[in-house]
Amino acid sequence: MELFNENQNYNAGDIVYVFYRNPHTQDVANIQSAAVVNNPENPNELAVFLYETYYPLTEEIAIFTSEEEANEAYNYYYGNPSERLS
Repeated sequence: MELFNENQNYNAGDIVYVFYRNPHTQDVANIQSAAVVNNPENPNELAVFLYETYYPLTEEIAIFTSEEEANEAYNYYYGNPSERLS
């Protein structure tokens, strides 16, 4: 399963979906929508804007173009959340 496709053309203004880990509880991950924007620190690069923070668009971020695709990957890596509640 490919998490980041460097051949994918992202444009400022695109909405993408990423995995976001709670900084206070590292074993909790959620899917969050984020905006692709021009990186204010380097105008020649794109960044993901999430929770008032800019993250450079790199292969270290699991980026998905649809919420469905993000949910499939989430279930693949973390399992179905409803299964963990039983």
